[in-house]
Amino acid sequence: MAKSALITGITGQDGPYLAEFLLSKGYKVFGLVRRLSTPNFENIKEISDKITLLSGDLLDQGSLADAIYKSEPQEIYNLAAQSFVRASWDQPVLTGEFTALGVTRMLEAIRNIDKKIKFYQASSSEMFGKVTETPQKETTRFYPRSPYGVAKVYGHYITVNYRESYEMFACSGILFNHESPRRGIEFVTRKITHAVARIKLGKQKKLELGDLSPKRDWGFSGDYVEAMWLMLQQEKPDDFVIATGENHSVEEFVKIAFETVGISDWEQYIQSNVSEHMRPAEVDYLIGDASKAKKILGWTPKTSFKELVEMMVNSDLEKEKK
Repeated sequence: MAKSALITGITGQDGPYLAEFLLSKGYKVFGLVRRLSTPNFENIKEISDKITLLSGDLLDQGSLADAIYKSEPQEIYNLAAQSFVRASWDQPVLTGEFTALGVTRMLEAIRNIDKKIKFYQASSSEMFGKVTETPQKETTRFYPRSPYGVAKVYGHYITVNYRESYEMFACSGILFNHESPRRGIEFVTRKITHAVARIKLGKQKKLELGDLSPKRDWGFSGDYVEAMWLMLQQEKPDDFVIATGENHSVEEFVKIAFETVGISDWEQYIQSNVSEHMRPAEVDYLIGDASKAKKILGWTPKTSFKELVEMMVNSDLEKEKK
């Protein structure tokens, strides 16, 4: 009998990649979607006929229980969150409701309905924030620097708590920054590739950015969803850092993006506006050590940093040409 999986956040960046991956493994895939006045199904349009969408919301415990009854999943992947770090300063309470308490509501629903369901929680490298050691691994102390990071720490520890208290198969993937052509336009990486494509096509003159010096460990979302699945196939639940182990500055990202479209004098297209783009507290140096995932899950990233940037730029070029 085919396995069934329920994915929250299926319309985001990672959800569609995970859905495609699970479909390739023969799963029946269900996705939880919120009722919005203007639904955003752009990222799942290619697989919309292969998946079943269920209405529900991480703020509404009853709707989560309904979704579990309807989908009868063996695996639940909780990818839904208020995931834009900058917005978490503007809406800190709502961020806590979704990104922290939403995890508890889902775990409670699983506990009450069927404790055998395996649960994956999307943790984040933003939990490390002001880093206390480099590179960061599973045992590194958390020091979050945003309401989003704080909420993710809660989600992470409540997952550990349910695993230990109720013997549930619940694990967290501490994913470092991962990007793709499906990344939302409000994120710096996609903002860059989208603008570069438009500049190349003469539709835009400048790219406005904040500080170009922060460094991140950037991987490809399509590689990272495989790690999520691998975690739920293990004998026992555990938490894993998923990262490339390399870090690159925003400036490097910009440079490669412009080079992809044949522009070498990229500096003249950049308009710096540091004050406008500053967060109240910044995270400056994130780099992950995924050796545990490599050893236990057999997972390694397949896409290089350069390939990732080129893929995103070329995708945006195609979109803008249309």
